[in-house]
Amino acid sequence: MKIDQAIVDRAGRILIARNTVMDDYHIMSLIKMGIPGIYIREGEDDDLITGNIADMVVIAPSIQQEIEKKTVNDRAKVRLSESVKARVAEGIQYLYNETDSPGFADTTRSITDDLMRAISDNDAIAVDISTLKISDEYTFKHSVDVATMSMIVAKKYGLDDKTVYEIGISGLLHDVGKSKIPNEVLNKAGRLTDQEFSLMKQHSLLGYGILKEKEDLSNSIKLGVLQHHEKINGKGYPMSVAGDKINLFARIISISDIYDALVTERPYKKPFSPRNAVEMIMSMTEELDINVMKSFLESVILYPVGTDVELSTGERARVVENNPQYVLRPKVIGLKTGKTYDLSDINSASIIIL
Repeated sequence: MKIDQAIVDRAGRILIARNTVMDDYHIMSLIKMGIPGIYIREGEDDDLITGNIADMVVIAPSIQQEIEKKTVNDRAKVRLSESVKARVAEGIQYLYNETDSPGFADTTRSITDDLMRAISDNDAIAVDISTLKISDEYTFKHSVDVATMSMIVAKKYGLDDKTVYEIGISGLLHDVGKSKIPNEVLNKAGRLTDQEFSLMKQHSLLGYGILKEKEDLSNSIKLGVLQHHEKINGKGYPMSVAGDKINLFARIISISDIYDALVTERPYKKPFSPRNAVEMIMSMTEELDINVMKSFLESVILYPVGTDVELSTGERARVVENNPQYVLRPKVIGLKTGKTYDLSDINSASIIIL
């Protein structure tokens, strides 16, 4: 069966892309999510139905042909096989539970090898964060998401493979200091007290403390962990350093860290939509490296081709092409009218995706 709709979570992130060939893993995942049914393609010439039962849209054959004619596939994205995800999840848990183990650095490199291979095998130059879920445990998932995004951003930034690889290691370990934070603080559902927040802010120092004696890890890897909460304007922590005094690894990891934290649901907060998260990052020009931000924005795909969206005009439309220069404004085609809107064009400036 080939699914004819995108399955999205509450944050609007795509879990299963439209036109994916369904397998047992997909089906079991949908059952666990409580989804009772999906639309599938029964034939390439059939009228296609998409959306939910309460709001079905029938796409006329002529509009479907226009969509197919104008569809431009997304840039190559990182894809992790299920076997790699399982291996990475196991390795991450080992790292955070066995920080003093003699095999710590080797395990870190093994995980980074898997991520680097996934990037190389797919010739990936972009990342759709919704496809990277590693486990249900936030710390482990977040570490891998941040590492993968940071490697893609570093590649876009123009860094060589060795540096991209080391940034992956630093991204994996950026929150390793949280292994020293009491669980009752780390997993607290409510707002942290001032004292608890001060303790939580120690995690970057604690992480650096774990890594500083590990001679097989470079100084840049360690500084990436130490400084990933520093800000360009000097208002970050733990040392309030500013500008170029913040290591490049940390400047790259910082943006990936903020984005993933914003779009992920936590016990104490609802997730931001990917669009709102990107807009928040775009507003942080005084805090984040502007050149790294540019590389990040050109690396993240918010609306994968094939996604159905609602426009501010009230019309539903399908994404047919993304523009790396305008991550919030892809080219779409109305599902009822067949009209093409290039949202990056001045003529469509008043139209936004809701």
